[in-house]
Amino acid sequence: MCGIFGYINFLVDKSRGEIIDTLLDGLQRLEYRGYDSAGIAVDGDNKGESIIVKCPGKVKVLRQKIADSDFDKNLVFDNHVGIAHTRWATHGQPMVQNCHPHRSDPTGEFVVVHNGIITNYAALRKLLLSKGFKFESETDTECIAKLFKHIYDSNLKEGFEVDFNELTKQVLYELEGSYGLLVKSVHYPGEACGTRKGSPLLVGVKTEKKLKVDFVDVEFPESNAESPLLQHGANGQDLGLLPVAPGDLRTSQSRAFLSEDNIPMPIEFFFSSDPASVIQHTKKVLFLEDDDIAHIYDGELHIHRASSKNAGESGVRPIQTLEMELNEIMKGPYKHFMQKEIFEQPDSAFNTMRGRIDFENFVVTLGGLKQWLTTIRRCRRIIMIACGTSYHSCLATRSIFEELTEIPVSVELASDFLDRKSPVFRDDTCVFVSQSGETADSILALQYCLERGALTVGIVNSVGSSMSRQTHCGVHINAGPEIGVASTKAYTSQYIALVMFALSLSNDSISRTPRHKEIIQGLQKIPEQIKEVLKLEEKIKDLCNSTLNEQKSLLLLGRGYQFATALEGALKIKEISYMHSEGVLAGELKHGVLALVDDKLPIIAFATRDSLFPKVMSAIEQVIARDGRPIVICNQGDAIVANDKVNTTLEVPQTVDCLQGLLNVIPLQLISYWLAVNRGIDVDFPRNLAKSVTVE
Repeated sequence: MCGIFGYINFLVDKSRGEIIDTLLDGLQRLEYRGYDSAGIAVDGDNKGESIIVKCPGKVKVLRQKIADSDFDKNLVFDNHVGIAHTRWATHGQPMVQNCHPHRSDPTGEFVVVHNGIITNYAALRKLLLSKGFKFESETDTECIAKLFKHIYDSNLKEGFEVDFNELTKQVLYELEGSYGLLVKSVHYPGEACGTRKGSPLLVGVKTEKKLKVDFVDVEFPESNAESPLLQHGANGQDLGLLPVAPGDLRTSQSRAFLSEDNIPMPIEFFFSSDPASVIQHTKKVLFLEDDDIAHIYDGELHIHRASSKNAGESGVRPIQTLEMELNEIMKGPYKHFMQKEIFEQPDSAFNTMRGRIDFENFVVTLGGLKQWLTTIRRCRRIIMIACGTSYHSCLATRSIFEELTEIPVSVELASDFLDRKSPVFRDDTCVFVSQSGETADSILALQYCLERGALTVGIVNSVGSSMSRQTHCGVHINAGPEIGVASTKAYTSQYIALVMFALSLSNDSISRTPRHKEIIQGLQKIPEQIKEVLKLEEKIKDLCNSTLNEQKSLLLLGRGYQFATALEGALKIKEISYMHSEGVLAGELKHGVLALVDDKLPIIAFATRDSLFPKVMSAIEQVIARDGRPIVICNQGDAIVANDKVNTTLEVPQTVDCLQGLLNVIPLQLISYWLAVNRGIDVDFPRNLAKSVTVE
C-alpha cells in the first residue's frame, strides 16, 4: 500500500539525471503497491533547497513531467539524497497537493515520504495550526513533515543541537499508527533517516569493496527516554516544551563500513518497500524491524533504537543476500505481469515442493516446522487467519487438515477475528497466511495471538517480511516475486504449502500412510497437469468473447473442496474485470440463490470427480431445469456433463480430491484475465486496489 524508494550516493559521482532515473526505475518496480500518484524530491542547485516534482497518475506520467522540466539534469553530485513515492490514496484524493513527497514549509526544510496511516493526525494538525503552520494538503503525512520542523526549531530555541537520528526519535514519540517513513532535510545534507512500524522498509547496500562484517550493530541509548519532547492532550493543545538533553553527536562508527585504511569507501544505499526494486542494483539488503531508525551519513548505515535493550532483543541486523533474479520481476514475452504469473504456475508449484518432498519414499520435510511439529500435534485446535486470496487457500485446505490430523480447524478473516476479540489460548496453534507477510490486519492478529501465548506459524512468500520474522516458525512458499495485484501463483503455492503442512503433521500415523502416498503422488503430477490446463487459454478467450464479455454478473457454484475455488474465482473476476461475481456453496442453491437463475445469468459450476460429484450434478440439473445454461468445469473425457443443455465444458485433468482445486482455479484466473483485457482494463493495476495492504 504505497511504495517508498530512496537513493543515497557517497563518493560515487552521479548526475542529477542519473539519480532521477534511479528513483523512477525504483518507483516503476513498486507501482503495484500504489499507482494513483507519484513524486520525487532531489537536491537543488544551491545548498538549502530541494526540487520536488509530483503529479497524479502512474510513474510514466511523472517521468514525462520531469523530462519536460527545465532544471539542470547534468549537475554532478558525489553525495546526494533522493527520495520518491508512489501512492495508493488513503487521506485525500489523487491531486497534486496530496501527492508525496510532502514538505514542512514552502522552502522544503524537511521532505517526507510515508506509507501507512497516522491515527492521531487530526490532533497533530490542530497543534501545528496553532503554531502558525499552513497546510497544503489533506494528508496525514504532511503533519509528519511539519512536526519535524516544529521540533527542530524548538530544539534550536532551547539551545540544543540534535543530530538527524535524535530528531527522528523525537518526532516518532508523537506519532500513533503505522508507517514506513523516509525523510531528508536541508539541515542535514547528504543524510537520510528511514524508519518503520507495521509497514515494510529495507536498505540495500552497493559497494565494490567487501563489507567487513555482514551485519550492522543496533545502537541502543543508555537508558529509556523518560518523556517525549512535546506532549499534547486529546484536543491537540500544547502542554509545553520538555527539555531533552542533547545526546552525543556521532560518537559511533559502523563496523560493517570501516575500510582497511580508514579512508571512506565509495558506497550507494537504497531504501525501499520491496526488495524487487533494488535487485537491479544490489543483492545485499538489510530488513528493518519495527521501531528501527536507519540513519545514513558519511557513507555509513547506523541502526538506532529509541529505548534501551530488552532481554533477548537482537543487537544486530543481518545484511542478507537476495536470491531473486532481475528476470523474475520482468514481464518477458507477456503483455501483463498477471498473465506471466498465471503461466509461471507449473514452475512456482514445483519450487514450493522442491527439496521438501521425497517422492520416492513419500516423505515431506519442512525445515521451518520440523522442531515444532510435536508441539503442534498436541494443540487443542488450529486457527487459520488470513485475508482475501490467502483466506481462500486456508478454506481450500481446511478439510484435509481435519482429515489427516483430527484436530479441529477454524478459518478466520483477520479483520473479523480482531473485531470479535476471538478467544485464543496457549494450547492453540495460529497459522497466518499472507503473500506479502505485511498485511496489516493479519499482522495485528498475529500480535494479538502472541500476546495470548499461542504458538504462531507463518506461511508467507516474502523473505524477511514482518510475518516471517515475528512468527515462531513457518514455511516460505517460494513462489517468486508476484507483481500483479491479483494474486495467482501465490494462491496455488500457498495451497501446496498448506497441504504439505498437513502431511507433515500426520506423518507419524501408520493408518494414514496410503492416503499420504496418494496425495504425494498427486503433488508430483501437479506441475505437468497445470501445463495441461493452461492449454485451455484459447478456448477460454473465445468463451469470454462469445458469452461473458457483455454480462454484468456471474455466479460460481462449488461444493466441498471446490467451494473455496468458487470464492477465489469470484474474487479474481471482481477485482480484475470489475464484473459482479459471487461464489456460492452448491448445497445452498435452494435456499435463496436459485431465485436468480434464468436463461440470461451466466453460471460456472465445478463438477470434477470427488465424493460430492452426485450432489453437484443435482445442483447443475436444478439450474438447467430453470433455463440456466451453465459453463461446467469437469474432468477430461467426462461425458456425463457433456450435453446440449450445458453452455460449454472446460475439461481439466483429474487428481486427488484435496488437490483438484489447484487445477480448477486456473480456468477462473484465465477467465478473469481475458474479461479484463477485452474490456480494456489495466490488468496489473485495477482501480482502487493495491498489492500489499499495509493499512487497516
